[in-house]
Amino acid sequence: MITIITGTNRPSSNSTAVAKLYAKLLDERQVGNQILDLANLPADFTTSALYENIGTNQAFNDLSALIGESDKFVFIVPEYNGSFPGVLKAFIDGLSYPNTFRNKKAALVGLSSGVQGSGLAMSHLTDIFNYLGMHVLALKPRLAQIEKNFDGAAITNELYLGLLKQQIDQFIHF
Repeated sequence: MITIITGTNRPSSNSTAVAKLYAKLLDERQVGNQILDLANLPADFTTSALYENIGTNQAFNDLSALIGESDKFVFIVPEYNGSFPGVLKAFIDGLSYPNTFRNKKAALVGLSSGVQGSGLAMSHLTDIFNYLGMHVLALKPRLAQIEKNFDGAAITNELYLGLLKQQIDQFIHF
């Protein structure tokens, strides 16, 4: 089972739409998958589910339980202010430490409105995952200028679509 995690809690985000497309591509290869959309996090999880409150917020617990069901994760990583969204870091901080991601595997897909394609954000996230003992696939497609290359359901840039398919093929065997 591969868990696809949207890197933002923004409702109706491009990250969610790309996650759905990625799930469809996995379905075509008959690879089991599920989407963990951070838009479904409880609004107050940073005060009701972290630190001394770990385990007390059932809505957060239900989402974080999806992590335990997988050994492989695809993170759809939007670029926010030169890095990845703080909600993703807060979600990671709320997971069981240190073994939640140890010896598990991740693939990263970056997206941005600008020309960088979330490259720096994926670098920051890779550093965190390496610290946590997770293995990160080297191929990290950067979907720059996402609004010009994605119509909300399909990637309109053939290079981008080819990179996603190549990443999926590598990740299946990773």
